[in-house]
Amino acid sequence: MSVKTPQTMGQQFERRSWAEPWKIKMVEPIQIIDRAQRQQALQKAGYNTFLLRSEDVYIDLLTDSGTSAMSDRQWAGIMTGDEAYAGSRNYYHLEETIQSFYGYRYVIPTHQGRGAEHLISQAIIQPGMFVPGNMYFTTTRLHQELAGGTFVDVIVDEAHDPQNQNPFKGDIDLDKLSALIDRVGADKIAYVSLAGTVNMAGGQPVSMANARALRELCDKHDIRVYLDATRMVENCLFIQEREEGYSDKPIAEILLEFCSYTDGAWMSAKKDNLVNIGGWLALNHEDVFQLARNMVVVYEGLHTYGGMAGRDMEALAIGIKESVQDEHVRSRVGQVRYLGNLLTEWGIPIVEPVGGHAIFLDAKRFYPHIPQDEFPSQTLAAELYLDAGVRGMERGVVSAGRDPETNEHRYPALELTRLTIPRRVYTQAHMDVVAESVKAVHDKREATKGLKMTFEPTYLRFFQANFERL
Repeated sequence: MSVKTPQTMGQQFERRSWAEPWKIKMVEPIQIIDRAQRQQALQKAGYNTFLLRSEDVYIDLLTDSGTSAMSDRQWAGIMTGDEAYAGSRNYYHLEETIQSFYGYRYVIPTHQGRGAEHLISQAIIQPGMFVPGNMYFTTTRLHQELAGGTFVDVIVDEAHDPQNQNPFKGDIDLDKLSALIDRVGADKIAYVSLAGTVNMAGGQPVSMANARALRELCDKHDIRVYLDATRMVENCLFIQEREEGYSDKPIAEILLEFCSYTDGAWMSAKKDNLVNIGGWLALNHEDVFQLARNMVVVYEGLHTYGGMAGRDMEALAIGIKESVQDEHVRSRVGQVRYLGNLLTEWGIPIVEPVGGHAIFLDAKRFYPHIPQDEFPSQTLAAELYLDAGVRGMERGVVSAGRDPETNEHRYPALELTRLTIPRRVYTQAHMDVVAESVKAVHDKREATKGLKMTFEPTYLRFFQANFERL
């Protein structure tokens, strides 16, 4: 934006604004119910925003998973779906697209990212193995544990500090990784689990230099590196903006280089790839590919559809091409930054620097009087919904779950409430409403009390747990 402010009334005022690289062709009406109705809905949902009905939500920032708006070209692609059980032409279009933009040799479609996580974990991890990674993600770690592995966090220390301004807080600490290899032996490392933008750290990116150095270290020990590419396109924008030598390179070129330092990737296509359902696993080694392709027939569907309809694979192939367009990525992350800038101007504690897909409110600083075992992040998510019908989600002690050996709560350093921005869905006015709601809840924070858990499922409890007011 270029703005010239006139010093006198006689001077010409010039303004140049930036806008989204799309125009609205279809709308979905939404409505807001009153506070009494929201209170009733919240109680019925056990103060868990995952259990709210979407019709009772005004602005839905629960997740960016499957909530994107598809383009007219994607909708047109749906009409060309080849629903043959075997050998759908849409599969081959998807395969060629992933090979072109991500660079991997072999492709297996899955119903969503969780299916791909399951396949890679079962194919590689043996009981007693370790899986180092740059901070855990809930479903990823669970699949690794169910396969008999132990996740080990080797992210840089700065990632655990929400106020630290390190531009690449998603980097792997190579000294931590080397120490683990020395302690357990390289043959006990199943693979390195590398996430492009670290969700649980606040959407923080990994640098190209770190990926390159990680590749060199792992090559010395014959250890493979697998990428969670779910939000890798957003990660590439941060590399373009922050890392020397990449400012003049397009997102697509940066993506291809980053992936070249890894041996494969799993993808929840419901995020970066701009579809409402779908995922994929892409690999460079034929041995792992053959194992995973055999398993997909057992757990997902035939290897040429993997749980997706042909029309969904076509929309996905088109979505991949749209997702790497520079103007799209700048618009997507720009909207997140707009919300983050409003909140920081008002003194609201958030994770900084602002990440790629969401604003993460720092519930520890937001509610310093509420201890972690009274679930401050869950409390904050409930309060935001109660205030204005805005649905966010907890990313703290509830999401961290229990230690499988001690059965005690895991207490992560970061206790966050996530406001996740769907792609191509909301306007700047919606972001204003969200920011004002956060401020209203922050203004009355001292009077807010925590929650206690009344129902706890065995796995991934944050999805289905119930709470009540203390």
